[in-house]
Amino acid sequence: MQRDNRGLRKVNTMLPVAPDNDDNMTMTTTQSTRIDDLDARIIALFTEQPSVGVLGASRALGVARGTVQARLDRLRSKGVIRSLAPTIDPAALGYPVTALCTLEIRQRSGHNSVVEHLTRIPEVLEIHSTTGRGDLIVRIVATDNADLGRVIDDILADTHVVRASTSICLVTHLEMRTDPLVQAATHLP
Repeated sequence: MQRDNRGLRKVNTMLPVAPDNDDNMTMTTTQSTRIDDLDARIIALFTEQPSVGVLGASRALGVARGTVQARLDRLRSKGVIRSLAPTIDPAALGYPVTALCTLEIRQRSGHNSVVEHLTRIPEVLEIHSTTGRGDLIVRIVATDNADLGRVIDDILADTHVVRASTSICLVTHLEMRTDPLVQAATHLP
């Protein structure tokens, strides 16, 4: 166990993916970073107005520019804020069909070779290892239903993929959100 420069403990845990296989994955967990009301307000402001800038944020929040910059730097270095990159809408790029594909893979080969294959397919947006019947859940997009069939065929081209079950998303009722979570995190003990 290691401690970072603020005294937080960092724990590395080896999670087995396939027994007797060098294809295991390592998951690093870090004790959570505490945020306060100002951190939450900074996150909310940059979420709502990504181009506000540090000076604009300091004016809007009524705090010093250096305070906003230091808070942003800390939140980014601790991984709370992962990116200030723009959020892209696949539908606006010509990919209006979204689907979730549950994959069952050959357990002896592990996840890595399948994940490498999937990352070469541009329409694959997310890949998650899961518990339950499936081994991976993959979020994919396509230009239309026929194109979705092509994307699924590309996914199945990997010999380690045993079975795929795909569900087309008809309506998105709630996009990924973090604002309520950020607010709740300010009240953690």
